[in-house]
Amino acid sequence: MFRLRPLANGLRTDHPVPDLPFVDDAHIPIEKGPDAIEAIGRGVAEGMWGRCDRDRNGGWLAFTTDPLRTDLGWSVRYHPEHGMTVLLLDDRDTAALHEYWWGPPLLFRSGGYWWDGTTWYRPQQVWDGASERYERRPVRAATTIHAADLIDDHTDPTHGKILKVANFDKEATAVQGWPDHLAKWATARAERGDGLPLQECVVRLTAPELTGDHLVGIPELAELAGITSSTLRAYISRGENSIPLPQATVGGRSMWARPVAEDWAEARSKSSEGVKAAMASGDNDPLSRGAADVRERFTENFTRTLWERPAVRKRWTLRHRNEEAVRELANELAWEVAASLNRIIPTEELGSTIRHAVLDELANGGDSHEDLVDNQDWQFVGITLPVSRMLGWHVRHFPHSAQTVINDIIGEAERRLDMPRQVTIRSLSNALTMDSGLDGKTLEAYLKLVLPPENAS
Repeated sequence: MFRLRPLANGLRTDHPVPDLPFVDDAHIPIEKGPDAIEAIGRGVAEGMWGRCDRDRNGGWLAFTTDPLRTDLGWSVRYHPEHGMTVLLLDDRDTAALHEYWWGPPLLFRSGGYWWDGTTWYRPQQVWDGASERYERRPVRAATTIHAADLIDDHTDPTHGKILKVANFDKEATAVQGWPDHLAKWATARAERGDGLPLQECVVRLTAPELTGDHLVGIPELAELAGITSSTLRAYISRGENSIPLPQATVGGRSMWARPVAEDWAEARSKSSEGVKAAMASGDNDPLSRGAADVRERFTENFTRTLWERPAVRKRWTLRHRNEEAVRELANELAWEVAASLNRIIPTEELGSTIRHAVLDELANGGDSHEDLVDNQDWQFVGITLPVSRMLGWHVRHFPHSAQTVINDIIGEAERRLDMPRQVTIRSLSNALTMDSGLDGKTLEAYLKLVLPPENAS
């Protein structure tokens, strides 16, 4: 998930970021293209670097360390239709932005909201394991604000500034009266005669979910995630658990759009920790249900061995020991066995074997997969008893590993077999309902966490 914070806009950007200052980028040969930008920093000196990449549609990305301020770096993205974005960042962040920027997001606003040239989406947080990408969740009733919308008779370019990189203070990036700075930028662009018309230069978005009465603070965000406010503050201070960037700061307090907060809580519940908790055998017992079954079985075995066999018992039992004490010892021994289950069973190899077996079942389950979608919703491909039982056993004993296997099956069936994912999902759900050995409530909770959306976004 994108968490980097740009420090300033470049002069030639067609997508100025609100509230960030404008810095003159004339010493960076942006107009000469990505190779020239890369050459500024690539292998020039220690602590400097640059890179560029092109896409098939005529767009490109490039970044470079600033030659005057090697603690800063420029990141540039060009789209043949929507123009150019030029951002000044801490030089340590340019490579990470370059990697994340490759793909549909053209620009980011309001703590990770992003635009693909047509639609605004919420910050990417919920992973779709079958598609191997984050779910794209559109923003309801989003409106795009352009530079021309903010420049009017009340803006004065003489009050705006375009800073120089040599004396740029990256610790004090927020500016007052930003529309005046935007007007100054627009005047400079007009003098140079480059860039898109102001009516096409995207500045920000507005949406109902970003208004003040729809924002939540730390207490509400923590409540949605099922943790305490102090725990959430600790996560934020330590940079842990992928806390989304806030959408606003009100009175010095970070505030999040409720849908963003809900997405984070959902992503947290679908993490490996959330899946393990859903399949735990008890509130105070972190073992999965299958592992707990193994523990119970070995507890009985060890009890019989240590207590019920006189020849064994007389060698170690003492007068102050009793059956309850022996059972406690046996439970400890059984715990060791259950906790070591992943060393007893080759989990990775087992998961791969199950994946291939289920895909083979799906491939042989019928010639017309499209017919299964067109007919009633209950239709699915039947999976034979041994394979479905093995899949169920994997879910019971290794729920997090099984989550990966299930999503791999759905994704490969979609790509290799041209099987619509809703058919695969119904087939897996039906097999687990019949043969996993789990009660309906537990299985429903598990599948809700691990299954991807029925229609890829």
